[in-house]
Amino acid sequence: MATETMKMTISLPKTLATFAEEMARERRVSRSRVVSMCLEDEKRRQETELMKEGYLVMAKEYSEFAQLGEELASEILPAWK
Repeated sequence: MATETMKMTISLPKTLATFAEEMARERRVSRSRVVSMCLEDEKRRQETELMKEGYLVMAKEYSEFAQLGEELASEILPAWK
C-alpha cells in the first residue's frame, strides 16, 4: 500500500544538511527518506512517552482502588486482616 506524500521545502543549518547527506549516502536512501525516518522516530518516542504517562496514571488509580477495596473488606469482614 503506497503512502500518500506531501512536498515540503525546509531550511536546515548547514551542519544538519551535511549530516542528512551523509546519512542518506550511508543508508542508500534519499534525503527525504532520512528526514522521514527521523520524524518517524520522534513520533514513536513521543507516543511511547504518552503511553508511559498513561500507564503510570492507571497504575496509581488501580493501586488506590485496591487499597479502598482492602479497607472496605476489612470493615465488612473483620477477619480479613
